[in-house]
Amino acid sequence: MTVKRSELKQQLLEQARKRPTPRAASSQALASAGAESTRRVPERFTRFDAHPGYQQLVMMRQGAKQLGLIDPFFKVHDGLAGATSMIDGQSCINFASYNYLGYSGDPRVIQAACDAASHYGTSVSASRVVSGERPIHGELEQAIASTYGVEDAVVFVSGHATNVSTLGYLLGPKDLVLHDEYIHNSSLVGAQLSGAKRMSFSHNDPDALDALLSRHRHQFERVLVVIEGLYSMDGDIPDLPRFVELKQRHQAWLMVDEAHSFGVMGDTGLGLREHFAVDPTDVDIWMGTMSKTLSGCGGYIAGNKALVETLRHFAPGFLYSVGMPAQVAAPSLKILELMPQETERVVQLQAISRYFLAQAQARGMDTGHSIGSAVVPVIVGSSPLAAHLSHALLEQNINVQPILYPAVPEKSARLRFFLSCEHTKAHIDQTLDALALLLANAKG
Repeated sequence: MTVKRSELKQQLLEQARKRPTPRAASSQALASAGAESTRRVPERFTRFDAHPGYQQLVMMRQGAKQLGLIDPFFKVHDGLAGATSMIDGQSCINFASYNYLGYSGDPRVIQAACDAASHYGTSVSASRVVSGERPIHGELEQAIASTYGVEDAVVFVSGHATNVSTLGYLLGPKDLVLHDEYIHNSSLVGAQLSGAKRMSFSHNDPDALDALLSRHRHQFERVLVVIEGLYSMDGDIPDLPRFVELKQRHQAWLMVDEAHSFGVMGDTGLGLREHFAVDPTDVDIWMGTMSKTLSGCGGYIAGNKALVETLRHFAPGFLYSVGMPAQVAAPSLKILELMPQETERVVQLQAISRYFLAQAQARGMDTGHSIGSAVVPVIVGSSPLAAHLSHALLEQNINVQPILYPAVPEKSARLRFFLSCEHTKAHIDQTLDALALLLANAKG
């Protein structure tokens, strides 16, 4: 019997209504697959207390407890932390502050912060690119540029983010970053973010860098060499003139991280370029932080105008971040004004640092490669011993932080002393006498 076209159409429509639509079938399949997937996910991937980082922290705390050690980190300082500090209600000699020139707490610097907050408020509330620009930002950047003797500078709200954002933006997959093996984490993260090839060279070894540049320079477009002005773990410095010569010969960029060397190195504290009498324009990128000598917070990049303008308009850590609060910028601006007038602070810092180094060595302590300029380690060769010594010194009202594995190799575990121009010889003698006795008892 012949089926009419209208009847056939009706039958097909009925079948279509009974059959799941492709979309419904797809949703059902996805739901089923999703349920199956959820059942297969181990619980450890859904819990923060199962994260490898937290598990490592738990193991470290358990190990310390078994050894009878007290957690040496996150001590609470009540008030100004300078050459001395209040910890748990006790006044302590303090070697855990980067207040190198003693300006944090200076009444003139505090007043500058108060005046800025009163005039501008406590936050600029937006990215400077959008609506956060204030006159004090430009004043600070011009003061930094003038201090360095370069064309321009730009400030970021975080020192760590300064390196991350600068390296992360300027370089790409066709470029190469060559860095000292002891370079700060912020530069490592920035290099990784950029996608550039990354290689390290032996600490403070320009010959090793020369070999890498000779072998690899021609394989890449841009090449950036990154070193520090003063290495905060070891208290030593690079041979800047040699690194400048290498970067010029191999047509690379040179970046110097002056987080710890500005305010410390040079006759007037102008940093590594003053120490070596190097033309500031011979270094392509000067980086520094404002949380140490400059007693504020944040970081800066100084160099030629093209570099700075590029970062100001495109570096994510500047472009998409809130502008620096005025009361944070003002102290650093004030200190840049005061430093040339008060160079005796630098002289005092350098003298007390050399005294510490000489006295530590006279007592047979291992100070590594420190040159005696604000940062002096005492290497004890064991993380438990370093932690024990730190706690024992704190019981005598002396605050110094241990540096433990994996921050340094276990055989290089140490106490790390940061000096201030406000430390006295009496502070040093009391501290080193106490440490020498503790070390002798540990060996006995």
